[in-house]
Formats: sequence, C-alpha cells, structure tokens
Amino acid sequence: MKIEGKSFLVSGGGSGLGEATAHALAREGANVVIADIDQVNGARVAEDIGEAARFMPTDVTLEESVAAAIKTTVDVFGSLAGAVSCAGIGPPSKVLGKEGPHSLELFSRVVRINLIGTFNVLRLAAEAMAVNDSDEEGERGVIINTASVAAFEGQIGQVAYAASKGGVIGLTLPSARELARHGIRVVTIAPGLFDTPLLAGLPESVRHSLGEQVPFPSRLGRPSEYAALAIHVASNPMINGEVIRLDGALRMAPR
Repeated sequence: MKIEGKSFLVSGGGSGLGEATAHALAREGANVVIADIDQVNGARVAEDIGEAARFMPTDVTLEESVAAAIKTTVDVFGSLAGAVSCAGIGPPSKVLGKEGPHSLELFSRVVRINLIGTFNVLRLAAEAMAVNDSDEEGERGVIINTASVAAFEGQIGQVAYAASKGGVIGLTLPSARELARHGIRVVTIAPGLFDTPLLAGLPESVRHSLGEQVPFPSRLGRPSEYAALAIHVASNPMINGEVIRLDGALRMAPR
C-alpha cells in the first residue's frame, strides 16, 4: 500500500504505541483519525499532527462509538484504507491471590477492551474498506492489531492480559483468510517490553531491570520502533495473516 494520501484510524492513538504510529503515518503523508477514550491526550496528539489529523473520542468496546469514528474518517478524508488497534489495558491480578480469586469483572473488562475492542475495530473497519477502489494489486485496506509476547509466555499475575492477547493472535489468520477476497490484509504485531504508559508508573530502577532482560538491545522497546514496523506492514503487501514478534529476542520468565 502506498501510504501517502491514504487515511488511517488509530485506536489508542492518544498515547504510547498508538501515538507513535499516528505520528509516523502522518510523516508518511497519511491522514489519521485518533480514536481514544482519553479526550485530553487524543486531542493533544491530533493538534500536534495538524491538518492531517482528527480526534474522535472513542470507546472501542461500543459498536456505535467505533462506527462514528470510522464514519468521521470517511466523511472527512474520503475513505478508510488502514486501521491500527493499539487500545488496551493490563492490570495485574493472580488467579488466586491473598485476597481471594481473580475478580471476574476485572477479567471480563480486560477481555472486553483488549480482545472484543480489537475485533470491534476490525469488523467495522473491514466493512468500510470493502467498498474502496482496489489498487493495482487488488488491495483495498490493511488492519494491524496489537497482541503481546504475554500471549506466548504469560507471566504470573497476567492471566487476563495474556488470555486477551492470545485471543487477538487467534483471530488473525482466520480474519486474513476471510477478508482476502475483499483485498484486505490482517496482521498482528506482538511487542515485548516497551516504554509505554503500561510501564510508566514503575520506578526507574524497575524499568531499567526489565530492559536488561531483553537479550539485544538490552533496553525497553521504543514506541517509534513499533510504529516503524506498522509502517512497513502497511507498505508490504506480502505480509498478511501473520503475527510478528517485536521483542529483541525476549522470552518472558514466569515472574
């Protein structure tokens, strides 16, 4: 896909991986709609980008909210060519902790945002992309989801997060196979330890220690590195139905 002149929706675009991706897309000449539940940060990112961006307050778990963000993309910029799902949460909790079993409401909330929210964006974005004119190779759009290495090596206390991200991985290939006839690609990026708001609350000594666990480079990943991969995925038509680990050869320990 030629990114320049195309329009993208980035859920969770108000911070972290989504913010970096929105900026990277804009630098490549794309128009971007920042879809985020955080109105302050979402509006800030859109303002930073300028004319090529719009902000839409969006709850990815609600059909009407995502539909409105997609409609805005089409109404303002003419079409939707790409969607990048970065919205997610990862509150820790053990299956059986000192205060009892894992909260069912918390587990449901994590799955609702991380997995159901991702699928909500995917299905509605696919509907909008299917009516696009195809390019010379028959492509009409690309959908990039965000999983995590926790889906493969989930740690103690991250059962809800790992399960939700495992679900994102599970929907990748069947969605790509189904949407192939529409010329729509589906790809998932599975980041390792990245310097995002999920880790921002940890002491610097802990963040440094986490970075040292990565074989090379021995540091936390930078959101710009996720964004660079998202740009390449969007640009390379042969990447489809795949889950790409972005982790510096990290394999997570149980704790």
